[in-house]
Amino acid sequence: QVQLVESGGGLVQAGGSLRLSCAASISIFNFNTMAWYRQAPGKSRELVAVISSGGSTNYADSVKGRFTVSRDVANNMVYLQMDNLEPDDTAVYYCYTNRATNSGLRNYWGQGTQVTVSS
Repeated sequence: QVQLVESGGGLVQAGGSLRLSCAASISIFNFNTMAWYRQAPGKSRELVAVISSGGSTNYADSVKGRFTVSRDVANNMVYLQMDNLEPDDTAVYYCYTNRATNSGLRNYWGQGTQVTVSS
């Protein structure tokens, strides 16, 4: 059973920084990609950042240059460093991954961590 546990959310003023952490219950080598999503009140969940097993990264246009996704393979951790935060970054942030199983592709989500940016 794969479990993802996020931490690091909180309240920060605009222009501030936070680092989110995602702890996986198994080696992250089991996953081709790991990602961060976010969901603001009244909005759909959106992709924020992705990191592949090879270490390549991609970002939503809205966070490019401000957010950085990274990983610590030895400790099964994925991080999202968020700098120069804006009020529009306020959302619940989720860690996500998936992998192929005998019964098809299975998705895994963390419980989410709240990020609130005040103006």
